Amino acid sequence: RRRRPHQNNDDEIRQILRTTKTIALVGASKNPERPSNEVFGALKRYGYRVIPINPILSQESQGGGDTTLLGEKVYASLSEYAAATKRDANLPKIDMVDIFRNKEFAGQIVDEAIAIGAKFVWLQIGVIDEDAARRAKDAGLLVAMDCCPYDLLLQGILEDDEAAAADGQDGLPTMPGCMSSGGMF
Repeated sequence: RRRRPHQNNDDEIRQILRTTKTIALVGASKNPERPSNEVFGALKRYGYRVIPINPILSQESQGGGDTTLLGEKVYASLSEYAAATKRDANLPKIDMVDIFRNKEFAGQIVDEAIAIGAKFVWLQIGVIDEDAARRAKDAGLLVAMDCCPYDLLLQGILEDDEAAAADGQDGLPTMPGCMSSGGMF
């Protein structure tokens, strides 16, 4: 029997974006031409704390210090960051793991997100792994797949929520690519 493919849920997407404070961006890049670099900076501008995760970049320290990206220390893995939070109470726990890696690596990253206690996983545009999404949901995480949180924020997904609720409508268009209507950015 075939299982139904993951469908993004409008309300869950809004819940993820509203309640997330700290995002681990797996596949962060210091190259300004890379989408992960643009999204990293944009999410910071939207007020999220974004922790860069990249094993290669984490090794590129200058002068023996920690490698940083836009003021945040780069970690080699989610588990390395989780271990650091146990040593430093000032480091926040990860709410959402945003995956900017090839889909071949998505399952392993989702499993690590589950293991560190993340609440949400977000697989970027083109990163589709139905089995990983199912494992995350089975573990109680909310999942967004094949879309970009920055695109949705730019389109105003969280704007006017309170005014629309007072009118009895959400007032928000269904977002192509990420929302339940389907489509692609």
